[in-house]
Amino acid sequence: MTLTAVDWAVILAYFVLSLVVGVVFSGRAGTSSTEYFLSGRSMPWWLAGTSMVATTFAADTPLAVTGLTVKHGIAGNWLWWSFVMSGMLTVVFYARLWRRAGVMTDAEFAELRYAGRPAAFLRGFRACYLALAVNSIIIGWVTSAMAKIVGLTMGVDKWQAIVVLFLVTGLYSTLSGLWGVVVTDFFQFLLAMTGCIVLAGFALGAVGGLDGLLAALHARYPDDAPLRVVPGLDSEWMPALAFFVYLGVNWWASWYPGAEPGGGGYVAQRILSTRDERHALLAALWFNIAHYALRPWPWILVALTSMVLYPGLADPELGYVHVMVDHLPPFWRGFLLAAFFAAYMSTISTQLNWGASYLVNDVYRRFWARARSEAHYAGVGRLATVAMMAVSGVVTLSIESVEGAWKFLLALGAGTGLVYLLRWYWWRINAWSEVSAMGAALVFSLAAQWGLGLSSDDPRGFALLLLTTTTATTAVWLAVTYLTPAEPRETLTAFAARVRAGGPGWRAIAPDAAGGQRIGAGLLLWVLGCAVVYLGLFGIGGLLLRRPLQGVGALAAAAALTWYLVRATRVAPEAGDRVV
Repeated sequence: MTLTAVDWAVILAYFVLSLVVGVVFSGRAGTSSTEYFLSGRSMPWWLAGTSMVATTFAADTPLAVTGLTVKHGIAGNWLWWSFVMSGMLTVVFYARLWRRAGVMTDAEFAELRYAGRPAAFLRGFRACYLALAVNSIIIGWVTSAMAKIVGLTMGVDKWQAIVVLFLVTGLYSTLSGLWGVVVTDFFQFLLAMTGCIVLAGFALGAVGGLDGLLAALHARYPDDAPLRVVPGLDSEWMPALAFFVYLGVNWWASWYPGAEPGGGGYVAQRILSTRDERHALLAALWFNIAHYALRPWPWILVALTSMVLYPGLADPELGYVHVMVDHLPPFWRGFLLAAFFAAYMSTISTQLNWGASYLVNDVYRRFWARARSEAHYAGVGRLATVAMMAVSGVVTLSIESVEGAWKFLLALGAGTGLVYLLRWYWWRINAWSEVSAMGAALVFSLAAQWGLGLSSDDPRGFALLLLTTTTATTAVWLAVTYLTPAEPRETLTAFAARVRAGGPGWRAIAPDAAGGQRIGAGLLLWVLGCAVVYLGLFGIGGLLLRRPLQGVGALAAAAALTWYLVRATRVAPEAGDRVV
């Protein structure tokens, strides 16, 4: 790709603006750890929700969606579309519970829910596991994807790309804390979405518009398999077993960043940073609508055009980059590269800030230095950010496929999701339940991949891997739960009074806070929330794939259900024993 002076000016302007934001918020971020990691718990819902969306929109996302679509058709995206159901559980049931918990990180939650040395061990272990292992994998695959883009467009090798990307992103995220991260997230998301929509327009122009794209795909694939949203039972593109696992198991069984069962990770961080419970719920709702319904189709359209323009690519993820290189005119080349830098930086800055919050709050302050000043902890947070950048740089060099890294992380967390859902609503869950679930998932996943030869890159292999790991992990943690003592009654009572989850699972401990009759109402709202997102997603798809009646009808239904859902969730915060 040849970049003109105008292209370089656009890219430079973006970087200058990002660094200015970091400098502006550096003073505020350094005053306390709460300001540095949670923005003083004063963030409005629209900013928190947009920041979640921007974090999940990284340089890897369009490439991974392209790979899924080229190899498995549109239906291949059910790998991540299935997480709508997990996300809506967070909206309806868990967003308010996290806000009531009032912790700084989801690792700190361990010592709120559990007691004694097992709780302390779980907190420290989970913090290190997420901050150093999981976080490094995420940063690694996102940086690897961005390095592919930079390499093909600017002719820079992987090492040079990694060093430059880390230096720029690390500088402003280290300076600014969460306020700087979320403010830059907001304009980065707008920039990235605009760039992807523009690219989709130029891609369609290269194949004769939507009609030309559909005609070319139909000529090459007479059964229209790539265009099917729901695959046939005998589909080679998306086997029935894999489709069943995506819809029936994946979303509740696997822990995955941004779609954690019961909330967690940076989603919990953003929820904890909001002004109150209402803002927490609306932030989670906006995130799920924007993440699943508004973003995917520009990427899918480019993926489909790449199937026409570049059939048979050895690495189908690179089809997206080839469309950029070959079909964008000057100015828009620079704009889209700036958009990709924005998508990359919004994700990495969050991962660094989120990971540092674990190392500072749940390891350093909890176990090493308890009585230091807030400014001291904010300073240590900056050092922790730099340390994670170094670890992640090494991991980046070993990652080749974004889709493969996605599936590997899903498999590592398979079977743990049910623990994270039930720990809020069932008193018998204890600290060893979580520890055993995490350990068993890791062991069984690696054993299934290396011992049984189940590959996460193969749809059937991935489905069997997920089923095997989930079944074995669930059996282990349930056995451990009943073989180990329950948490002390005073710990359980205090937790039940603080978060007021309600439900029949607490009747034995806190009968006054049971509120089980509201679970049914919450499940109904959960179904409606899932319908909102899927109707929006497939309504937009219907319009783009020349199915106007289907598209308009679905979008109208989604709008009506959204209005009802927002009104139905207006429950006063003091009505704590209600689910919604």
